[in-house]
Amino acid sequence: MAEIVRERDFGEAPLGTDKTTIADLLVDLVVDYRVNGKRVDWCELVVKTHLKPYFGNVPAAKLTTDLVKKYMATRQDKGIANATVNRELALLRRSFNLARMSTPPKVAKVPFIPTLEENNVRKGFFEDAQYYALLQALPDYLRPVLAFAYYSGCRRGEILSLQWSQVDLDHRIVRLEPGTTKNDEARIIPLVADLLSLLKAEKGARDTLYPECEWVFAREGQRIKSFKTAWANACTRAGLVDLAGEPSKLFHDLRRTGVRNLVRAGVPEAVSMRISGHKTRAVFDRYNIVSESDLTDAAEKLDKHLRKHRSKGKDETSPKPPEDESE
Repeated sequence: MAEIVRERDFGEAPLGTDKTTIADLLVDLVVDYRVNGKRVDWCELVVKTHLKPYFGNVPAAKLTTDLVKKYMATRQDKGIANATVNRELALLRRSFNLARMSTPPKVAKVPFIPTLEENNVRKGFFEDAQYYALLQALPDYLRPVLAFAYYSGCRRGEILSLQWSQVDLDHRIVRLEPGTTKNDEARIIPLVADLLSLLKAEKGARDTLYPECEWVFAREGQRIKSFKTAWANACTRAGLVDLAGEPSKLFHDLRRTGVRNLVRAGVPEAVSMRISGHKTRAVFDRYNIVSESDLTDAAEKLDKHLRKHRSKGKDETSPKPPEDESE
């Protein structure tokens, strides 16, 4: 009893007496996604369809790594990709982190939730011609969203949750506030000339037509939340489809493109990671994708170097003209 009283006085969850279930934690997770403008529809779907049926009745203090691994195996047996399973378990992990950080804490500790090796990581990106083709094919209200993603490398949720209070046109920056980013850390996005012009135009239209709208990217004064159908139709019109007629480009490919463009432009990698919001070098390197054109450029540079080297070597080994014997 003394131990329980001590933990209560220090604001900690009484060990061994907490009846909180994982279902309770998942409720808080959905609320967190909703209030922070994250992808709450996706979060609710994963919670309702997968996490709650499997883990919901388990006391939060009783979750074990073995149970998590059984969940992994169950999902894999159904043919679900490792990357998808990892995203689902990231939600479970997030629910425990939120519970641990609450006052008082709802769990005493966050259990170890492993991740699977991902061998199905996409490596898609946009070349300039593909970007401009899609830009022309999209409806007018989505073109600014595409442009912002292409130039900034921001995630879709970060872009669609952007409010005018975060935009500083005078200093040419956009501030991503804590809680609106994937890792909950603030970031500053510098605005290149094209983005600055775009946002100025959007601001002017908003001030004239919908002055009460707080969202940067909106349609008729209402926040844009989903555009899956419009994206698919635009990809078809732009010729960006696979053999099955499905879109060959994902919105997330724009993030990879943004990272690659920063590196190509000569921006130091540490600065690029700050702008893109990547915490680990491994993930950043995965996004800094080498394209076919990069490989062609490398071959041309190598060919030029070899020609120069061989030409120099040939000059050094060529017979020298005889000296003038009359001197």
